[in-house]
Amino acid sequence: MTTPALRIAVLVPCFNEEAAVATVVSDFRKALPTAQIFVYDNNSRDRTIEVARAAGAIVRSERRQGKGHVVRRMFADIDADVYVLVDGDATYDAPSAPRMIDVLVKDHLDMVVGFRVDQSVAAYRPGHRTGNWMLTSFLSNVFGQAFNDILSGYRVFSRRFVKSFPVLSDGFEIETELSVHALELALPVMEVETPYYARPEGSFSKLNTWRDGFRILGTILKLYRSEKPLRFFTVIGIFLTLVSIGLAIPVIVTYLEEGIVPRLPTAVLSMGLMIVAVLSVSSGLVLDTVTRGRREMKLLAYLSQPARVSD
Repeated sequence: MTTPALRIAVLVPCFNEEAAVATVVSDFRKALPTAQIFVYDNNSRDRTIEVARAAGAIVRSERRQGKGHVVRRMFADIDADVYVLVDGDATYDAPSAPRMIDVLVKDHLDMVVGFRVDQSVAAYRPGHRTGNWMLTSFLSNVFGQAFNDILSGYRVFSRRFVKSFPVLSDGFEIETELSVHALELALPVMEVETPYYARPEGSFSKLNTWRDGFRILGTILKLYRSEKPLRFFTVIGIFLTLVSIGLAIPVIVTYLEEGIVPRLPTAVLSMGLMIVAVLSVSSGLVLDTVTRGRREMKLLAYLSQPARVSD
């Protein structure tokens, strides 16, 4: 069981969750009776604030729209030993929280992700399931296998992780950024299976399968460019080199056979592409050095925080 000496903060980002937020607050108060429960409202147009406050939560607001902005504010404002981040839609299993915290503390981890196991067909839409699989596979290929559910909104963090994590995302791509941060610094993380339920009546998903899927994929590509610049720009350089060679071959063959260059624009284009290819690889080499220095700064920021709590 989780030791009561820990300062536990439950962080609940909310937007128009009047139908679900009272259930979330009540369930987590039962599961973690010593925890403080913070509900951060993100410009809700219903009675989310009143309902959350009546349920006993500490209610605060973030005016900049987007889950990333809310998480950034939460991580900056709240001081605790252990942080439980959970969406306010009542789809995640509150009784799993003590087990996730125990795993975090006993195994000296920095993040435990709730790996969703849906309990009904309505809980996990096929489009979201497919998108999650595609994005998780892409992330694993780029940054290494560590997660099976990168889009889970149910996570437990150490104080070290929270206070050293530079939140850059604005919206729902924040989960991807959290996962990449842990992979880049090789932080100790784990997934724990948790039940995943359908939304209660009156609660509606704010996710758009295609729009948010493309935003998350865009975030992965941006992070790939910034965290793996040598690979990113080398791939571009190789592609441009192949195109350049493909354009140059007919020009060279014609020159060898006839001693003239009839396709001068093609020759110029081929040479230009080759120059750009060389510049791309050179940029990757320079940015790789910059990225290593930035990664060292992130690691130093992580190590500057007090050691993680022990059991």
